[in-house]
Amino acid sequence: MQSSLYVTLSGQSALQKRIDTIAHNIANVNTAGFRAEEISFASHLSRHAPTPVAFAVTGDSYISRKTGEIQRTGDPLDIAVRGEGFFAIKTPDGISYTRDGRMHMDATGALLTVNNYPVLDAGGAGITLDGSAGAPVIASDGMISQNGRQLGAIGLYLLDPEAKLTRVDNSAVKSDRPGTPVLDFNNNGVLQGSTEGSNVNPILEIARMVNIQRAFESAARAVENTETNLNDAIKSLGSPNGG
Repeated sequence: MQSSLYVTLSGQSALQKRIDTIAHNIANVNTAGFRAEEISFASHLSRHAPTPVAFAVTGDSYISRKTGEIQRTGDPLDIAVRGEGFFAIKTPDGISYTRDGRMHMDATGALLTVNNYPVLDAGGAGITLDGSAGAPVIASDGMISQNGRQLGAIGLYLLDPEAKLTRVDNSAVKSDRPGTPVLDFNNNGVLQGSTEGSNVNPILEIARMVNIQRAFESAARAVENTETNLNDAIKSLGSPNGG
């Protein structure tokens, strides 16, 4: 009886983590370049009991790499990724990667993200534009030109499929393996005047939330019933007529 209680409690813990993750995804459904967080569930087999018991564990979190919807803005400093690449940016945590292409220039002409992090080229250096030369033209390979003069290229990087990604701010990620600069722009590239939205599917996430909340409520009732049965058994065994 106690094993069933512990199994149910472990299931509740796993479900609570999933609820928290979905809530965070839904809160960022309108955040440009946001990558949804997913959880891979697993179970742990305990052999300490007379018979093996499978407990649910909270699971490992991972960041989804699915692409979001591309939205046309017309702003020359808005850029979106075509394909699977990421922009590289310099953050306090080191080099990070993002699909949020909302950029701007500061007073010195440095190209920055919406959160004021320097945007890097393929060599890992910052990019400086001419603030008095008008709107830049950004080619599909990231090359930036102003008044017909090339000033540098926005770096586009591929991340190893096996790399572990951790979140930096809301839209950026940090990889445990360095990104590889894109050299072939047939399948990857840059789209000027556009941004990529979140890859969160709000309808799917809400449906998941409803189902998981129902499962959590069922687990809570199971815990309550188990406790009631346990208390009844203790009272019965402790009574004079308990045998």
